[in-house]
Amino acid sequence: MALTDNELELILVNTRMGNAEAGERGVAALPGRENDFKTIASESLEYASELGAGLIHVMAGVVPDDTTARKCEDVFIENLRATAPVAANLGITLLIEPLNSRDVPGYLHNNSIHSRRIIDAVAMPNVLLQFDFYHLQIMEGDLAEGLSRHWPVLGHVQFSSVPGRNEPQYGEVNIPHLLGVLDDMGYSGWVGCEYHARTTTIEGLSWAAPWGIGSKPS
Repeated sequence: MALTDNELELILVNTRMGNAEAGERGVAALPGRENDFKTIASESLEYASELGAGLIHVMAGVVPDDTTARKCEDVFIENLRATAPVAANLGITLLIEPLNSRDVPGYLHNNSIHSRRIIDAVAMPNVLLQFDFYHLQIMEGDLAEGLSRHWPVLGHVQFSSVPGRNEPQYGEVNIPHLLGVLDDMGYSGWVGCEYHARTTTIEGLSWAAPWGIGSKPS
């Protein structure tokens, strides 16, 4: 298997988006698509379990024109409640991630406060927040305070530059500072580098040299 051959560990998988060509970005919150979500969730749990991934990002979806955000939120909460115990039995945590309204207009939850409200409503210990610096810098900023505020439900962290979604040294987000904040808070999870390299992957890892990763800056 590619993972074992390259001594890698798979950390996280996303649930399928549904019909991406039609603009779907997940179906977990879409009224009338509950059976579709059951199939997608079962598939994701199987993949994650077989490949050793302990995290699944459950994609809620874009609110359809013929319904309301409130109805979608109710569907999302019920789908998460139904899936969480199955995931827990497999040692898997379900994550929800606010996606910014610039890149994903109409996505059900686009800020940390809304996401936290959903997590609190689900009230399952293995349903947590995926805190992406890119999306949340665009939507609300004040990232260090956000990490502190949502610490009780923090399940995973991701980053890239803003703007550009490239390596962190190019943007307005102070990644070394925020990694220090996570260290001070006692965060022991993974931090995902979800960005597009400007040149090559290896050259782009120069930002990580202080942590013993990649090549040193020239």
